Amino acid sequence: MTNLDIAQQAEMRPIRQIAEEWGLTDHEFETFGRYKAKLTYEAMQELPKRKKGKLVLVTAISPTPAGEGKTTTTVGLAQGLCKLGKKAVPATREPALGPIFGVKGGACGGGYSQVLPMEDINLFFTGDMPAIVSAHNLLSAMLDAHIQNGNSLGIDVRTSVWPRTMDMNDRALRQIVIGMGGRSNGYVREDSFVIAPASEVMAVLCLSRSLSHLKERLGEIIVGFDRQNNPVKASQIQAIGAMAALLRDAIRPNIVQTMEGGLAFVHGGPFGNIAHGCSTVVATECALGMGEYVITEGGFGSDLGAEKFMNIVCRELGQGPDAIVLVATIRAMMHHGGGDDDEALKRGLENLFAHHRHMSYYGPPVIVAVNRRAEDTDAQHDLVVQACRARGIDAVSCNPWGGGGEGCIDLAEEVVCATGRASTSRFVYERESTYTSKLENLTSTVYGGEGVEFSDAAKKRLDWAEKHGYEHLLACVAKTQYSLSDDAGLLNAPHGFKIHVREIRPSAGAGFLVAVAGEVMLMPGLGKHPAAHNIDVDSDGKITGLF
Repeated sequence: MTNLDIAQQAEMRPIRQIAEEWGLTDHEFETFGRYKAKLTYEAMQELPKRKKGKLVLVTAISPTPAGEGKTTTTVGLAQGLCKLGKKAVPATREPALGPIFGVKGGACGGGYSQVLPMEDINLFFTGDMPAIVSAHNLLSAMLDAHIQNGNSLGIDVRTSVWPRTMDMNDRALRQIVIGMGGRSNGYVREDSFVIAPASEVMAVLCLSRSLSHLKERLGEIIVGFDRQNNPVKASQIQAIGAMAALLRDAIRPNIVQTMEGGLAFVHGGPFGNIAHGCSTVVATECALGMGEYVITEGGFGSDLGAEKFMNIVCRELGQGPDAIVLVATIRAMMHHGGGDDDEALKRGLENLFAHHRHMSYYGPPVIVAVNRRAEDTDAQHDLVVQACRARGIDAVSCNPWGGGGEGCIDLAEEVVCATGRASTSRFVYERESTYTSKLENLTSTVYGGEGVEFSDAAKKRLDWAEKHGYEHLLACVAKTQYSLSDDAGLLNAPHGFKIHVREIRPSAGAGFLVAVAGEVMLMPGLGKHPAAHNIDVDSDGKITGLF
């Protein structure tokens, strides 16, 4: 059966019943239909004060295009902990339409470790993504209106850095020209689109704790530069109140359920390869106020979402995870080993070990979870587990897709043991260090490379950032997810490479500078045979082909 088949056969419980079992009162949640709900502002304020849970971060080795099952493992681990009698809740990101209709598919987990209702969560959900897109594009429209109607701020139309956004892969919109058709249609200038999970509004929402905090961050967004090259902020365009009104409900965390009827948070959706790739701070803190264990994830490999979780999100949370789960698959290790046999698997172990070295740097205990796929053999899983243990690495085989919580009991027991040990947490770089130093530390400690090269345009933007007081911002690297380097063709555990930064994008509202490296695209495109070809809905409203 497919993920969708399994999800559609599941017997869901009313979300009100689940919320009440977890101690939420009527004043702390609002239902969106029978199976979805949002926390209220009251809950957003009160639940973080009760923070008591253990925090577990789930990440992965360098993935293949279909992903290696981080969300599936996240949900399965939470279900496994519940089977051990623990109160455990997954806190995952919301799916984006681009991957759903492109190659990767949805982001609700898989098999018997999913969050439900799967179709609703994958398609518009509670309206958070459309709200983010609307707030972002409202700022774009207000920027153009300001320029058209006198431009009192003296914005240099040649240097606007605020793009437009949409939640769909559309390569034709990467670079566009706007203002065509005469003077009444605005100034003719170049513009661009980024996919919604790369929007700075998404990042701002995911790092904000309240509406007032959200408005403060929105106000710091840089939309362009004046003729003296000074930054022009969204607050100067007087867009903040209206943007916050559109985001009024989007900032409230969503609660749904797992396949096994447990509580689950699904909120926020930045991509890990071009943004910071983690669930919202407010959802994580609310979950920590409710459960004994909160299982969250970082997008793509540990060099992307997990690195940003540790160096960006943990600064906002004021704490690091109590344990880290590193997901690996036989398929991915064979891919990195350049073949489809056990010898390739052995070679591909180097990618796993490289990611483990990186995650071990931070301090919390790291557990390797070998995520079972249907075609795997017991011998292959034993090979990986024994190779890890020979290096002193904790490793277990798990089967969240086929076994749900029961398939993750061994992993859950390892997590309980790991989180029972005292641990510390540290960062790869200090906030006060130069931005170049930040990137050099990331390159050597996280990626295994040897230095950073900047394009002339990137150097100029760095000089500008230093002059205007933005060099202290954190580092968010946008690069390929398929390699530890910025070259998708360098598989396994490459060494001696440099990271090539072609562009620096200020995301002052989010609190970081985005270093765009290699050939990564901020607006993906659809391939020749996108997943959209297989998705349909019948006359009764039943969806098929979603995965």
